[in-house]
Amino acid sequence: MEKQNAYEKPVTLKNILKFAVPTIAMSVFMSFYTMVDGLFVSNLIGTDALSAINLTAPVIQLVTAVSTMLATGGSAVIMKKMGEQKAEEAREDFTFLILVNVAVGFAMCGLGYLLMDPLFAGMGLSAEVTGYCTEYLSRYLWFTVPILLMNNFTLYMIAGERAALSLVCSVAGGVLNMILDYVLIAWAGMGIGGAAIATGMGYSVTAVVGFFVFARKKSLLHFRRPVVRFRVLFHAASNGCSEMATALVTGIITMMFNWTMLTYVGEAGVAAVTIIMYVLMFAGSLYTGYSYGVAPMLSFYYGERNREKLKRLVAVSLWVITAISLVTVAASFLFTRPLVSVFAGPEDPVYALAVTGNRICTVALLFVGFNIFASGMFTAFSNGMVSALLAFSRSFVFMVIAMLVLPALFGVNGVWLATPAAELMALFLSAAMFFRYRKRYRY
Repeated sequence: MEKQNAYEKPVTLKNILKFAVPTIAMSVFMSFYTMVDGLFVSNLIGTDALSAINLTAPVIQLVTAVSTMLATGGSAVIMKKMGEQKAEEAREDFTFLILVNVAVGFAMCGLGYLLMDPLFAGMGLSAEVTGYCTEYLSRYLWFTVPILLMNNFTLYMIAGERAALSLVCSVAGGVLNMILDYVLIAWAGMGIGGAAIATGMGYSVTAVVGFFVFARKKSLLHFRRPVVRFRVLFHAASNGCSEMATALVTGIITMMFNWTMLTYVGEAGVAAVTIIMYVLMFAGSLYTGYSYGVAPMLSFYYGERNREKLKRLVAVSLWVITAISLVTVAASFLFTRPLVSVFAGPEDPVYALAVTGNRICTVALLFVGFNIFASGMFTAFSNGMVSALLAFSRSFVFMVIAMLVLPALFGVNGVWLATPAAELMALFLSAAMFFRYRKRYRY
């Protein structure tokens, strides 16, 4: 019963933040050590290697897309059952979904090796950058299964009121990644392949700890003899398809950014895009962390049919998102040059491109938080269709429109304008869905 105390407490800003802050910190830290990867690669190997990391991103984001779909969709389905007092059934489904993740991980690893060489050969890259891409991805794919499990165990720890432990795992994994980055790149001379191994080892920490945590019957969620319910798998997949769409189309959009920048300014443009993505990812991790942190509460109160708590939670969350938006925009504008200079010196042509691009793209931070929260909220309500509509429109439809129109009108600056333009269009759609479904969910 102690495990449900957090859900039974009054919905106040203090209690919400107590539940969500570990997840926010974890999300921020994970984005931070992703940036550190780029820092080590750009300073110890060069900006060509940094470009290679971005060029491999679409394949990596495909792995992330599938694990995110199963994690977010499965967490919502399982916590809804917990709220309906179907604890044993929820634990059986939890175990079944984890086994599905393992099987999917092995399949995706094999697929990645099959597609890797044809993908990079068709990009028209220099031999050096192509070599970096192949070396990085071939090492990264070793860790496909641990990465899928890490994404799942992270959300299930949060749902099971083990967010603090999830944060500890993320910090430990991040520290291990940073140490191994230096050891494998600078000391062992393994180059960009060492960076990939360091990243995979860092992600594996949560996967290993998660097995021990969920093997204990004292945990709110723990392993049981699985029951194969394909209906549960379908619901988890369909419910999490919005998050999958976000991650998947992020890979497609990344390819569009890369191809456009290769056309206008060459491989230096790809490096600039990489730096800006790091900065936006760091700021955006605050929104993602908060949305993931409160998602189990939204699912639980919805399953419990506690409309008063649900309404209060959504209202407070909108104020929190507003505050985060204002702070991140101000910080990104203020620290643009110091942030970019960490990756590229002022003498590097990448520097000027990244400074201009970051200042333009920062405007998107005014809107992205509300879009992320809206999509996550509908996922928590098990309304995968609306969530998918929001995520797909925001991440793909609006972005493709912006990428096709704005660069043709404004050149390189049009590439940077595409992100805030797409997020603004998505904000109008999010607001429309928010008000349309307000009476159904009574928030």
